[in-house]
Amino acid sequence: MSSSYKMVREVALLPRRSRDAHKGSYGHVLVVGGSVGMIGAPALASNAALRGGAGLVTFAAPQTAQMHVAVLAPCATSIALTCDDSGQPAPSAVGEMLDELRHCNVLAVGPGMGVGSGQRALVRSALEQTKPLVIDADGLNNLAAIDNWPALRQCPVVLTPHPGEFARLTGNNVKDIQTSRLKSTLAAQELWGGGDLPLVCVLKGEGTVVTDGAHVYVNDTGNPGMATGGMGDVLTGLIAALLAQGLAPFEAACLGVRCHGRCGDLAAEQLGETSLIASDMLDFLPQAMREAQTV
Repeated sequence: MSSSYKMVREVALLPRRSRDAHKGSYGHVLVVGGSVGMIGAPALASNAALRGGAGLVTFAAPQTAQMHVAVLAPCATSIALTCDDSGQPAPSAVGEMLDELRHCNVLAVGPGMGVGSGQRALVRSALEQTKPLVIDADGLNNLAAIDNWPALRQCPVVLTPHPGEFARLTGNNVKDIQTSRLKSTLAAQELWGGGDLPLVCVLKGEGTVVTDGAHVYVNDTGNPGMATGGMGDVLTGLIAALLAQGLAPFEAACLGVRCHGRCGDLAAEQLGETSLIASDMLDFLPQAMREAQTV
């Protein structure tokens, strides 16, 4: 594990928007995920990407779930991924995802997608394309089942595991990871990164750790009310939106993590920690994003 890294205390901010801006000025995010029984995850990620400032957001969901997700994310466009007889993504879904990605500049894969051979094919193809990629949730669980996945990577990547997902990716146990969060994150980044393409690892939890190997940021926003389902989907969309607006992967991950925690703190102030749910975050993201802009 490298010991030559710089601790980062301040995060990059977004510039104020130009008065002559249009929706094409702030990027186009493609969210790939969803399945029967998990329609909320891609909707949360898509809505967070829009609240996070992306000019356009499209989600790609299995045809069995697409219209249900669309009801929850009315400002996003969508495409249906072809399914096989079991309702899982068919081999043709890879081409459908890549065709849609031609019109987008950032890809986010994983929220609610489930685990299986069709999903692994989507994740593998996401690694082999060249646009910035955020992988979360079941995207990470499918990634863990792909042999030597770092060798396939042709794109900048931000990985956003919680400790359980991180354990599946590394083969370590959660207790050891939590005992040495910084050391574990740095060691994983060193193992998975390398070369000219950035790889940023975000180990979520109290004091979320963000590193690209050369820099480390430990977040100090957030609260226990955020320990509830769907919060990671919001973070996925937010980081993807910041990438779409031109931030570098490490900068996007740091600002996304900080704004996400700040949003949770604002929500908890009004709603309390016990009753906080992920969809509440969408209502407080505007204030958190205003605080994330330069004067």
